[in-house]
Amino acid sequence: MDFFDVLTLIGGLALFLYGMSVMGDGLEQCAGDKLKTILERLTSSPLAGFLTGLGVTAVIQSSSATTVMVVGFVNSGIMTLRQAINIIMGANVGTTITAWILSLSGIESSNFFVQLLKPSSFTPVLALIGVIFYVFMKDGKHRDVGTILLGFAVLITGMETMSGAVSGLKDVPEFTNILLMFSNPILGVLAGALLTAIIQSSSASVGILQALSVTGAVTVGSAIPIIMGQNIGTTVTALISSIGANRNARRAALVHLYFNIIGTVVCLTVYMVADAIFQFTWTSLPVNQAGIAVIHTVFNVACTLIMLPLADMLEKLAYLTVPEETAKEQQPLLDERLMVTPSVALSQCKRISVDMAVQTREACEKAFAMVVSVWNEDNAWTIEQIEERMDEFENVLDAYLVKLSSKSLSMADSRELNLLLHTVVDLERISDHANSIQMSCRILYHNNCTFSVNAQKELKLACEAVTEILNLTIQTFSQKDMEAAERIPPLRQNVSQLSTQFREQHVMRLREGVCSQRQGLIFTDLLSDLNRISDHCVNIAAYVAKNRKEDDDPHRYLYEVKTQDIQYRKLYEEYAKKYHLAQRTEV
Repeated sequence: MDFFDVLTLIGGLALFLYGMSVMGDGLEQCAGDKLKTILERLTSSPLAGFLTGLGVTAVIQSSSATTVMVVGFVNSGIMTLRQAINIIMGANVGTTITAWILSLSGIESSNFFVQLLKPSSFTPVLALIGVIFYVFMKDGKHRDVGTILLGFAVLITGMETMSGAVSGLKDVPEFTNILLMFSNPILGVLAGALLTAIIQSSSASVGILQALSVTGAVTVGSAIPIIMGQNIGTTVTALISSIGANRNARRAALVHLYFNIIGTVVCLTVYMVADAIFQFTWTSLPVNQAGIAVIHTVFNVACTLIMLPLADMLEKLAYLTVPEETAKEQQPLLDERLMVTPSVALSQCKRISVDMAVQTREACEKAFAMVVSVWNEDNAWTIEQIEERMDEFENVLDAYLVKLSSKSLSMADSRELNLLLHTVVDLERISDHANSIQMSCRILYHNNCTFSVNAQKELKLACEAVTEILNLTIQTFSQKDMEAAERIPPLRQNVSQLSTQFREQHVMRLREGVCSQRQGLIFTDLLSDLNRISDHCVNIAAYVAKNRKEDDDPHRYLYEVKTQDIQYRKLYEEYAKKYHLAQRTEV
């Protein structure tokens, strides 16, 4: 092996790591919605959690990424530590799939059909298809598939390049002697752990070991401890990500470490004791790529079988290492660790946005109750607290979504991100108007002012109409309900006309001396706040419509409904009849 072989090895390693990253990103984007669905169905059942971890890791091809994501979930309070333990165990088994994919490159046969199974035979075809999909297809899903195929092609090319570069090492005695050192279990574990900690991917380090196996110098006895050490080294990523997180998140990272250390100690002890008793002869035999995949799988499955019944012990050990504090830690609204998987991070942003919408509606309902009934100090305090929380939500979500926009997102996720960016602004503005209504009611109460009977009826009717438009808006936003969205513009037009009509009637009352100037100003302010709430509701519905129809103009679908639109006219007349003051009974 000369200097140029070393350069080739470095280039092959770079291609291998890059291809693995690109393929993982493509798989993640392609399965984004499914991945979100899997994670939304988390349960405390050990089996369900285990299968979730296995499935997610199989999709994104990285147990480190899954574990970092779990740390983020625990830190945000989405997941309990007990659920995290089950998922981490599943992730350790799911990561073995990569080794099996890479082992296909070791297939050797003169049979034509068997040779077709070798990646080097079909990779050029996959690369060509990937280029066509990525370059010429405009659809996001096709481009994601193209990314997966190109990533796989680069991955296999890197693997073949590394294997070719190190093939000459089989005739170098020094290299063979170095690998024989790793037959010492302690040195093998340390070497595997160090390599994996440096590149932060057990799948990649197993792939490197598989590439070295083509030299014939890697024995079963040296491969076993190295693979065990690789499982310990992969915990470094989660440990680093837990820095600065809350106590539960740090416990989740430690569970990952303890799981792999205990599993390695137990399996290595059993292996060494059995070897000492039975004097295994096969430990000195060379191992191929498929053999390494078998060892990797058997070890990870054995660790899981050993540790799954001891999950409670792992949890207690984590609590002993990171004990509870008397003061309860505040959980962050969002955790940047979730950005490892952008589709999942976006899903959490949507959950918080829906919660924001529900709290905003609560503030409006309490404010409207004081308009049509009597002043309530508790409701006023609640409205102020909600308004402060909505300010915090908007600031946190806006900053988080801007950071998330720099990640690799599918077209669907990009549209969803833009929808959330606009929606949280409108929701925060609605909470401002709810607080403004509360302040107007406070002024009335402290000045012993009351509206006339007719003014009270008008405000009650307007509050009922805006309450309905709020409910339709939340239904539209949370469920992407376009039937509800279609009802918002005609109802908004009715609210606007009611507001104009009520202002005119109030001017007449001022002229007749029925109401004072102070009452007139507050009455106008209340109508203005109600009007603005309905305006923001239309904005939200418009952006949902844009997201669904992939339209550049967010208001085209909802605002360009003119007199020729029979459905619009029908809904408008329905609401005009429902919220017509003259047709309502006296109260």
